[in-house]
Amino acid sequence: MAPSFDWWAKDSRRGTPVVVKMENPNWSMVELEGPIDDDFLMADSPVRARDKGRSRNAKQLTWVLLLKAHRAAGCLTSIASAMFGLAAVVRRRLASGRTDTEHDRDAGGRGRRETENPAVKSRFYGCIKVFLWLSLLMLGFEVAAYFKGWHFGASNLQLQYLWNAQLGVKGAFDWVYFKWVFVRVEYLAPPLQFLANACIVLFLIQSLDRLLLCLGCFWIRLKKIKPVPKNGVLDLETGENGYFPMVLVQIPMCNEKEVYQQSIGAVCNLDWPKSKMLIQVLDDSDDPIAQTLIKEEVNKWQRQGARIVYRHRVLRDGYKAGNLKSAMNCNYVRDYEFVAIFDADFQPTSDFLMKTVPHFKDNEELGLVQARWSFVNKDENLLTRLQNINLAFHFEVEQQVNGCLINFFGFNGTAGVWRIKALEDSGGWLERTTVEDMDIAVRAHLHGWKFIFLNDVECQCELPESYEAYRKQQHRWHSGPMQLFRLCLPDIIKSKISFWKKFNLIFLFFLLRKLILPFYSFTLFCIILPMTMFIPEAQLPAWIVCYIPATMSFLNILPAPKSFPFIVPYLLFENTMSVTKFNAMISGLFQLGSAYEWVVTKKSGRSSEGDLTSLVEKELKHQRGVSVPDLNDMKEEIKQHDEKASKKKKSKHNRMYTKELALAFLLLAASARSLLSAQGIHFYFLLFQGIAFLLVGLDLIGEQVQ
Repeated sequence: MAPSFDWWAKDSRRGTPVVVKMENPNWSMVELEGPIDDDFLMADSPVRARDKGRSRNAKQLTWVLLLKAHRAAGCLTSIASAMFGLAAVVRRRLASGRTDTEHDRDAGGRGRRETENPAVKSRFYGCIKVFLWLSLLMLGFEVAAYFKGWHFGASNLQLQYLWNAQLGVKGAFDWVYFKWVFVRVEYLAPPLQFLANACIVLFLIQSLDRLLLCLGCFWIRLKKIKPVPKNGVLDLETGENGYFPMVLVQIPMCNEKEVYQQSIGAVCNLDWPKSKMLIQVLDDSDDPIAQTLIKEEVNKWQRQGARIVYRHRVLRDGYKAGNLKSAMNCNYVRDYEFVAIFDADFQPTSDFLMKTVPHFKDNEELGLVQARWSFVNKDENLLTRLQNINLAFHFEVEQQVNGCLINFFGFNGTAGVWRIKALEDSGGWLERTTVEDMDIAVRAHLHGWKFIFLNDVECQCELPESYEAYRKQQHRWHSGPMQLFRLCLPDIIKSKISFWKKFNLIFLFFLLRKLILPFYSFTLFCIILPMTMFIPEAQLPAWIVCYIPATMSFLNILPAPKSFPFIVPYLLFENTMSVTKFNAMISGLFQLGSAYEWVVTKKSGRSSEGDLTSLVEKELKHQRGVSVPDLNDMKEEIKQHDEKASKKKKSKHNRMYTKELALAFLLLAASARSLLSAQGIHFYFLLFQGIAFLLVGLDLIGEQVQ
C-alpha cells in the first residue's frame, strides 16, 4: 500500500486548521478533511499548484481551439476566394468562345501543320458526341423509370420479364422502356461485357509489367547496380586516363528564341579540350528575328574562343531528323568519333562529357550513353507537377531497368552521346517518322549495338507549361511509335537478334507500352465504364475501377515521393490524357494525316538567376586571355531580345477543348445514373473523373494567359 501522510494548511480568513491527507508523495490522490476554499491554502501548497496548472491548461486549450478555428476560417475564406476566382475564369473562358476546333481551322487555313488533321479529329469527336447524346437519352429514360418505381438490375432480370408478361404494358413509355430493356439484355450487354473483359485482361497484363519494372528498379537500388567506366572518370586538369576523343556537339533548334542563349552558353562551357570539341548550332528557324539572334550568339562565343559554327537550312525537309542528317553530311564530321545531342532547352552541366564519354573506352559494342532529364520548372503549376511524376518514373524505372537488364531502351532524342560509327552502321537519321530518336535506337539495337543509361547524370530542361503545348507533344510522342512499328516490324522479324529480344521489342516495347496502354485506358475508363452504368447487365468490378488503378498510381509516384499529395490528380489526369494518346495511337497505326505532324514544343525560357550567373562567371580554364562577358550586359541583351520578340509574338489564348468537354458531360451523366443504382465507388470515380475532364476541357490545368 502506498505510504500516506498528513499535510497541514491554515485558512487565512477563519484561522481554522485543515488536514490534507495525501495517499502518496507524488500527489496522485488527494483527500481533503474539513472545509476548503480556493484561497485558504498556502501559496506554495501542491494543491494550489495543481489547481493553477489546471487553469493554465484550460487557457492553453482555449487558445489552441481559437487558433484552429482561426485557421479553419482562413481556409474556408481561401476556398471561397478560389472558387469565386475559378468561376470568374470559367465565365471568361465561356464568354471568349475560343475552341480547339476554331484554332485548328485557322491553322489549316494558314497552311501550317501544327494541329491534328481536321477530318480525323471531326470523326473522333463525332463518335464521342454520339455516345454523349445516347447517354443523355438513356439517363432520361432511367430517371423516369426510377420515379415510376422500376428498379431493375441484373440480379432480378427474370422478374422483369415475368412482371412484363403478366401485367403487360400500360402506355407508350412503358412499351418503349421495356423494349429498351430487352435490347440491352439480349444484344448490348453481351458484347459490352466481352469488350470489358478483354480490356480487363489487357489492364492486368500491363499492370503486371509495371509491377515487374518496379521490382527491377528496387533490385537495382538494393544491389547498388550502376554502369561504371572501365578506366575510371577523366580528369581534365591532370589528363589522367588520357582519353579525350574528338566529340561533335549538336544543338538542333527551330524558332526557339526563349532558350537559345541558355543551351549555347551551357554547351560552350563544357569541360573538354577545345581542340577536340566542335559545336554545331543547327538552326531551322523560319523567323528572321530568331535567325539573327542565334547567329549573333554564335558569333559572340566564337569571339571568346569557342569552336562553334552556325548552320541554317532554308528548306526544313524532314524536320529534326532532316536537320541532324544534313549536319552529319559535313566533310569535317569524319574527323569525330562521338556526337552529343542537346535540344534547344537543355542545359548540360560542365562535366557532362567527362561523365559520359569514358563509358565508350574499351567497349566497342557500346553505341549510346543516355543521361537523365531534370526540370527547372517542375513546380510551376499543376500540369508540370503531373508531368514530373510521369517522367520521373520513365527515367528512374523504365529506362534504368531496361538499360541495366537488356542494354536497350528508346533514345530520348537529347542529352545523349552516340558513337558515330553506330549511327552510320544503322543507316543514319531517317525522316520517315516523327520519332527519329526511337527509330535510330531500334535500328541500332537490331544491328547489335548496346546502350547505357546513367541515372546519376542529369541534364536540365523545361516542361511544357500550357496544356496546348503538352497535348501536341503527347500526340507526336504517341503517334510516332505506331508509325515506326508498322515500318520496323518486318525488319525485327528478319533480324538476327535472339528470340527474347524480338519478343521484347514487339510485345513489350511496342504493343504493350505504346499501343495497349492508351487503348485500354481510353476504352475501359472513358467508354466502357460509363456505358455499364446505362447497361447494368454488363459490369466492372470495384477492384478494376478503384483499387488496381490506385496501386499503379502509387507505384508510378514512388520515384518522385515529394509528389505524393498529387496521387489522386495524377490518376485522374492520366485517364484524361488517354483521349489524346488514343487518338494519336490510332492516327499513327493507320497512317492518318495527323500522324505526320511535327510541332516544336513551346518553351518559356525559365532559367534561374544562379544558372545565368554560373554560365557567365564560370572560369574559362582553357580560354585564357579571353574576356568574360559581363552579367549586366547579358541581362540587357536578353531584355532587348525579349522586347523585340514580344512585338512580333502572336497573342496567346486559353481555349476550350471539345473532345474533353464532351467526355466530361458523358462521365457526369454516367455518374448521375450510378447514383440511382447506389454504386458508391463507381459514382465517385465517374464524378471526379468527369470533373477532371471538365477542368482540362476548359484549359484550367496549365498556364493561364491573362
